[in-house]
Amino acid sequence: MTARLVLAIISTLLEEIALVVIVLWGLPRLGIHNFPLAGLIALMVAWLALSVFTYQMGSRALRRKPVAGLPAMVGNKGKVVSPLAPEGLIKIKGELWVAKSAGMRIDVGEEIVVVGQDGLKLIVGKGNANDLTGTE
Repeated sequence: MTARLVLAIISTLLEEIALVVIVLWGLPRLGIHNFPLAGLIALMVAWLALSVFTYQMGSRALRRKPVAGLPAMVGNKGKVVSPLAPEGLIKIKGELWVAKSAGMRIDVGEEIVVVGQDGLKLIVGKGNANDLTGTE
């Protein structure tokens, strides 16, 4: 078992204990004396189901590799949204990025490839990566 799973089990058990304490000790102090046992069990089962669901979704998200981000963008292709002369907007994998052309004007709709980054801006060129490096 991973440490994350052990911590999830421990935290869920503590949350379940807190529910029992609130229902059996806290509610009677507030004047609520007739909370049915079936209701407590249903509440605990629902809380357990929510905990399992959030653990599974969180684990799935942590295992997934980042789809986009500056380090992973080099080599990706996209299209120009606003003219790059020398700066403008490009769209890659459904995301808009501020980009700077690698020395030439690139018009709207043209395909580009990311060749580098400058701070938070992507540096792009026309066509594919082979055209930019001169090796075909």
